[in-house]
Amino acid sequence: MALSRIYAVFLRQVYLIRGNPTRLASVFLWLLIDVIQWGFVRKYLISFGEETFSFVTVILGAIIFFEFAARIQQGVMTSFLEDVWSQNFINYFASPLTLSEYLSGLVLTSIATGLLGFGAMVLLAGLAFGYDVLRIGLLTIPFMGILFLFGAAMGIFVSGVIFRFGPTAEWLGWPIPFLLSVFVGVYYPIATLPEFFQFIARLIPASYVFESMRALLAGNADSSLLWTNLISGAALAIAYLFGGYFFFIQIYRRNLRTGAISRFSAESI
Repeated sequence: MALSRIYAVFLRQVYLIRGNPTRLASVFLWLLIDVIQWGFVRKYLISFGEETFSFVTVILGAIIFFEFAARIQQGVMTSFLEDVWSQNFINYFASPLTLSEYLSGLVLTSIATGLLGFGAMVLLAGLAFGYDVLRIGLLTIPFMGILFLFGAAMGIFVSGVIFRFGPTAEWLGWPIPFLLSVFVGVYYPIATLPEFFQFIARLIPASYVFESMRALLAGNADSSLLWTNLISGAALAIAYLFGGYFFFIQIYRRNLRTGAISRFSAESI
């Protein structure tokens, strides 16, 4: 893969944002609303004299990390949709650009927007509510790594679904983070879920992150279980990333073979 071509895909997205700064609303707006909402809920409950472990404190941190994963997923998907909406997708492949380079450029874009959003949330939570989201220390790095890989896998997979069924399938991608939040333990421990839902949760990398985070903040984390969770979460995230990439490639080859790729050209509009 050529880094210059990956950077070119990323640079196109930067120019799109520069040309229309309202696109930044998708990066920051909902993130800041979530932090403000749960930050005030936390302040309200603390006013009752809560001095010990606060479930809202854990939720605030979990939301910040979960929104990071959601921004990664939606960053990849939105970047792909920008090319679909502008009928620019096919134009890329009139150049030497390969599919892996194109997807890498989308992921690079999502890294930038995801980190910007995460930084804004951390800053707001600290300045407005005195909340230190980094209180878990160096484990922040592997936690974010797992969430990044999983978010990128979701974004590539959803882009593949849109590529398969056409631009009107984009609505399938937006509710995915909200659906997954039911299973991954953002708001409550996995043990509170029905048994079948717990089985689904064990298949989602993010659930291992939030279970570990909750145990750390509660002060009852077992080191061996913590490492097991990190390894399991990372292994699943990597597997899903490769699976999403393979899925997108197969859809691309199918569309080339059947001619369905013409739905993404300007001439078909």
